[in-house]
Amino acid sequence: MWREIEPSEVRDVSVDGYRVRTYSFGSGDNVVFCLNGGPGLPCDYLREAHSCLIDKGYRVVAFDQLGTGKSDRPTDPALWTIGRYVEETETVRKALGLGKVHLLGHSWGGWLSIDYALTYPEHIKTLILEDTVADMPHLASELERLRAALGPETVAMMQKHEAAGTYDHPEYQAAVTILNYRHVCRLSEWPAPIKRSLDDWNMGPYMTMQGPNEFLYIGNLKDWSRVPDLPRIRVPVLITVGAHDELTPACALRMKLALPDAEIKVFPNSSHMPFYEEPAAYYPALLDFLARRGAGT
Repeated sequence: MWREIEPSEVRDVSVDGYRVRTYSFGSGDNVVFCLNGGPGLPCDYLREAHSCLIDKGYRVVAFDQLGTGKSDRPTDPALWTIGRYVEETETVRKALGLGKVHLLGHSWGGWLSIDYALTYPEHIKTLILEDTVADMPHLASELERLRAALGPETVAMMQKHEAAGTYDHPEYQAAVTILNYRHVCRLSEWPAPIKRSLDDWNMGPYMTMQGPNEFLYIGNLKDWSRVPDLPRIRVPVLITVGAHDELTPACALRMKLALPDAEIKVFPNSSHMPFYEEPAAYYPALLDFLARRGAGT
């Protein structure tokens, strides 16, 4: 169960002349290296959901990606690419001396984890892909299905505002809010770490890479797909997904079928945040996978 834990170490790492803030919990060589979602979110929500793994002997490391949280916040949109974030992740791993890691990526952090695993496979023991996808065009079709459940008039209204770029209109925002409570976090009261991350969201990276909200992908990742490359990932992979997830079980299955050594866990009462929505099921599933498959050298 998640709880607020003070980091054992807070350290800044230099990445291409910028300062990136890192957080370490616990010690030892059995490292769970967390890449949070966004883009543009501080890592609070993910690190606080996983720092409790120190109770089971793991060292947990997270960082505020460039442009977020306590890291530097440059405004050059040329910085907001998945390739640059892959190199940032590797710079942090080397600077902290993490060795081979259990790489855990949530949402956008899962896309980043996939590209990292394809670029630096020698540095990974296991890969944990949480509430994520490997094929953006397929995701776009799934999001259309979720949006359609709001009804044709609401969909038409959303499309009108998207064509005009009036994403901040109250009726458009109301529709997005309903979708968020259905498919991002189904808890009536969102936990404090989620609120803290959302309240400090940097929309610069988010708009450049993704789009104006969770249900419209128009940024530089809209055509990203790694399904043809997934057979190259040879480490054990755990895929987790909520039954009501915005990044749907169909997206999770697409990854599983393409990966050589993957298993999937669907949480029936969760959407995009099983570690907060369904912790009694989430943590045993994660710890069981790490215990069974995490002995990589």
